[in-house]
Amino acid sequence: MENKKILYKKYIPLLITIILITTTLSGCIQQDLMLDGVEIREYNGEDLSSIYEFRENSIKGPQYINRDNYTLKITGLIENKETYTYNEIINNFVNYKKVIKLHCVEGWSVKILWEGVLVEDIIRQSSNLENITTIIFHAYDGYTTSLPVEYIIDNKILLAYKMNNVTLPPERGWPFQLVSQSKWGYKWIKWVTEIELSDDDNYKGFWERRGFSNTANLNESYID
Repeated sequence: MENKKILYKKYIPLLITIILITTTLSGCIQQDLMLDGVEIREYNGEDLSSIYEFRENSIKGPQYINRDNYTLKITGLIENKETYTYNEIINNFVNYKKVIKLHCVEGWSVKILWEGVLVEDIIRQSSNLENITTIIFHAYDGYTTSLPVEYIIDNKILLAYKMNNVTLPPERGWPFQLVSQSKWGYKWIKWVTEIELSDDDNYKGFWERRGFSNTANLNESYID
């Protein structure tokens, strides 16, 4: 009996450590986020998910960007090169709000009130979009994805800087996350640092190069 007690004392801490590591790697541990503002959980009669209900599944973990040094670059096939500070984006463009549900291929989803500016408004400052077919988004951690320009315009796609009435925490994509409604979650790129205007209809981003669908429509399989 005494030997069993010794074994329990020896191996239980090890088992707990293994469980914690496994849970962390699977992205299921709730994070303690520092929120800039008070989160709301209802908007216009709709119940909202919590900011804490997301799972961490980014390619390099949460990114922490220096606000003083941050710029959003508009590049590619453009007439006028543009670089914006964070404040220029949120103060110089019209702001919009939308309640949109994000669906992850891992099987979870969240319904959030997103607030931001239209991607169309930003890119039209640099181009008339006449020969542009594809918009490529680049993130601080090297992640990329793309969407057709028609989809961006027709669906009034937001570049969000708030969720549920609070500024995006770094863990959720500060300074900007793309709100790619009706698309699988891997199109919802976080930590956006560059928007590239392109005519490459066949461009594939990080997960798309690894076999995920480039269209990423929710009513279709995400595997190509």
